[in-house]
Amino acid sequence: MPDTQPIDEMPEPPETAAQRRARRAQFLRDLMEARALRDRVQPRRARAARMRQQMRMRTFRW
Repeated sequence: MPDTQPIDEMPEPPETAAQRRARRAQFLRDLMEARALRDRVQPRRARAARMRQQMRMRTFRW
């Protein structure tokens, strides 16, 4: 099957490492913001999740 991309649309150049890091940093900021919002909205679930994480860290072997 022939390529259906129009001639005037050139493919984007590959992403640079700096662009990827900036995009990843923005994603991680958004993720932390979403988790903080969820923790404020559902405090009981957030507390249970913290307890599970603490238990996981206590039983982790170095």
